[in-house]
Amino acid sequence: MRAVITVVGKDDIGILANVCAACAENNVSVDEVTQSILDEYFCLIMLVGIDKMEVSIDDLKVAISAKVPDMTVHVMHEDIFNSMHRI
Repeated sequence: MRAVITVVGKDDIGILANVCAACAENNVSVDEVTQSILDEYFCLIMLVGIDKMEVSIDDLKVAISAKVPDMTVHVMHEDIFNSMHRI
């Protein structure tokens, strides 16, 4: 099973490291990452493995948000993400 994580906000040092730390602390494996800086905004999309995760998706979002409090964080199960984006 996988989930999609998006993080957007003002660019700062350590955002990716903090998000990855929150994932590691919750037994979430980072499978793919794309990030970019748009003007002064940091934009991150991650595809993560949640097979060994021992918390809920909502708890994972809370953990990530605590590490990057000034960012907008979304965490969604891959099945929901795929359903939302099918034509």
